[in-house]
Amino acid sequence: MKKNKAYTDEHASAGVETELPAIECWPSQYSEEYEIEITNPEFTSVCPKTGLPDHGTLVLRYTPGEKCLELKSLKMYWLAYRNLGIFQENIVNKFLRDVVKYADPIRATVIGDFTPRGGIATVIRASYERGKKRGR
Repeated sequence: MKKNKAYTDEHASAGVETELPAIECWPSQYSEEYEIEITNPEFTSVCPKTGLPDHGTLVLRYTPGEKCLELKSLKMYWLAYRNLGIFQENIVNKFLRDVVKYADPIRATVIGDFTPRGGIATVIRASYERGKKRGR
């Protein structure tokens, strides 16, 4: 007798291709490099397998190129995850991909520090640097 997989390919890819609200940008006024850190201590999403809510803190650190992220549109983007079934690892990587898509930063790091469940805490980091290729 064949055992059913606890997690399916549908669970693994849930939410990854979901279109979320666009993140607006505005022109940076400085040619010198500087870093911006944005923290969302109330991030929520939904586990695609259990349907239970996930909570955590998302931190974005980025060095803008010609554009900076507009905070209200970023908040609306984050709120779109509230009812989205998506694994924590995919949240961090999708968010980073979207920041790169909209703002074209020089470099960016997203850190997802998720609230422990069952005594297990998860911290996920994904980074981008312009001109460097990512794995895969």
